[in-house]
Amino acid sequence: MSQTIELSDESAALLKQQADAHGVTVDAWVQALAREKARLDDIHSGRQKAQAAAARILEIQKRVKPDPDGLTVRDYIDHSRP
Repeated sequence: MSQTIELSDESAALLKQQADAHGVTVDAWVQALAREKARLDDIHSGRQKAQAAAARILEIQKRVKPDPDGLTVRDYIDHSRP
């Protein structure tokens, strides 16, 4: 599928200059830029999800009451080992 994108002469010249510097066609250069942008967007989206999950975990932890005997999770793990 072929599409036409209208660019200013200056933008077209800059893209051609960058493509030439990388030894590729303008089409290949624009495609590489688009792929890199999509990859960075995926990474950013993943970070946002991880940060939201961490915030949710911290919020839930605020409601957890301390063990009445003062035991930690590690104490319970060690206690259940033979």
